[in-house]
Amino acid sequence: MGKVLIAEDELLSRETLRKVLEKDHEVLTAADGEEALKIAGAEDVEVVLTDIRMPKLDGMALLDKLRALKGDVEVIMITAYGTVETAVAAMKQGAFDFLMKPLNVEHVRVLVNKAFEKRNLVSENLRLQAELAEHRGIGNIIARSPQMKAVSDMVVRVAPTKATILITGESGTGKELVADAIHALSGRADKPLVKVNCASLAETLLESELFGHVRGAFTGAVADKKGRFEIADGGTLFLDEIGDISPAVQIRLLRVLQEKTFERVGGNKTVKVDVRIISASNQKLEAKVASGAFREDLYYRLHVVTINIPPLRERKGDIPLLAEHFRKKFARENKKPVKSITPKAMEMLEAHGWPGNVRELENVIESAVVLSRGNAITTDLLPETIRNAVSHPASVAVPLGASLSEAEKIVISGTLNHVGGNKTQAAKMLGIGTRTLYRKLEEYGIGT
Repeated sequence: MGKVLIAEDELLSRETLRKVLEKDHEVLTAADGEEALKIAGAEDVEVVLTDIRMPKLDGMALLDKLRALKGDVEVIMITAYGTVETAVAAMKQGAFDFLMKPLNVEHVRVLVNKAFEKRNLVSENLRLQAELAEHRGIGNIIARSPQMKAVSDMVVRVAPTKATILITGESGTGKELVADAIHALSGRADKPLVKVNCASLAETLLESELFGHVRGAFTGAVADKKGRFEIADGGTLFLDEIGDISPAVQIRLLRVLQEKTFERVGGNKTVKVDVRIISASNQKLEAKVASGAFREDLYYRLHVVTINIPPLRERKGDIPLLAEHFRKKFARENKKPVKSITPKAMEMLEAHGWPGNVRELENVIESAVVLSRGNAITTDLLPETIRNAVSHPASVAVPLGASLSEAEKIVISGTLNHVGGNKTQAAKMLGIGTRTLYRKLEEYGIGT
């Protein structure tokens, strides 16, 4: 039984719809748009019926927010005679269909069932895409840790939507790979993915790079030039290190996000574009907003959805998988017969803190492969800082006064996280059988 949400401020209409649909579906109700949005955020709602005219948040505003919140939800508008044009406009903005008052009970049932059929087809398509993405490592995101599996799951969920995405994380964690994956799994995959590193360009150059310029706009502008927004029209624009853009560029970027229009530098012709923005930053943008260095309104426009990439030191279980991936890659590229990484070398790799994250690991493995004279990466091929590192055993914190069962749950969860979710390895480290571990996981609700 799929979940239906009815957003209707008229009690009689709301109850009538509930009674019509509750035989075949689980029905939730809301008396206004704000309540409906809260319910949709907390529940796995699949189809929404919403009146166009409601207090606090009308149907059109609710539709817009639902499409950003849940790209796969199907929305049916309920309209009176005087708002048919609005309902048609809603369909152009992504609504599934609309119902006219007074409501025809049989028509309601048929339309809701059709909405579920469409939603199920879309869900099946997304499931197949997710399986394909997992098989490929989702845009070269190579990981098995619970943290990165959560990132991959988020990528699959947000990719089909129109939401702007902010990717956060330290330098070298793989923010660009996540942007690649989102674009590849989106409906814009056949359109351009254009990338700009905002930190590498001065303010005037960045303006020209983003918005283009007309001939004579400045010294050296000998011809009209399209900016990255125009080149990315219909596709995705990835703005890396967004925290480094100047106040002037922030204002222009805010306008594009709000109105989807801009003028080239030195020009007065308005250009309209359809571009999805994915931005990334290794800075704490909240702190920059608090200090006045970054516009608050732009910040909220950019992070409709935020995906945080954890540093490599917090997902040690990914290190062996990543190291092997890079070994194969660079052995193939350099035509070197490097077939493995010795256990001692791998132990050193896992003990290192990786301040440069995945990028640092990639460089270390590439160097080791290039310098190798044999068929394995040995400890002598690793940098001195890694060879001389003191290995500190991983640990978990158990609060004083915790019960034995609480302590056991913390230790099991921490061990499983340390080995990247590998249950056989976790059981071995804990000194228990695999069956016992599975029983404990079910008992404590870990991973369920």
